[in-house]
Amino acid sequence: MSTRGVETDEQQRIRFQVELEFVQCFANPNYLHFLAQRGYFKDPAFVNYIKYLQYWKEPAYAKYLKYPMCLHFLDLLQYEHFRKEIVNGQCARFIDDQQILHWQHYTRKRVKLLQSQAEKHMMTIQNEPTPQKSV
Repeated sequence: MSTRGVETDEQQRIRFQVELEFVQCFANPNYLHFLAQRGYFKDPAFVNYIKYLQYWKEPAYAKYLKYPMCLHFLDLLQYEHFRKEIVNGQCARFIDDQQILHWQHYTRKRVKLLQSQAEKHMMTIQNEPTPQKSV
């Protein structure tokens, strides 16, 4: 902050980038486990900061996220029970495994969908009458 308590444009840009990167780190359950092990989730100031970061769920900000799964974890971090459980390594590994399974399923489903659409498109092209040349 500047001496008058108002951020400059450059300071706002840097804060935006830092908060964007930090929120996206929440998509990694191992990082959440790391924070929990070090006691960050017991610090009321840190918990309030996580509440403040909820603005990333607004469409104007969410469009910048590369890892939207972080928003789900941002929601979970609002609950004390989750913050206490993520300190357990088995909990973090389970969540990590579930994420991997979700991504694998999503990828396979997406490939099938794209193949189906490509086949329909090819059938449409093959069934279209060819234009006759006028003499």
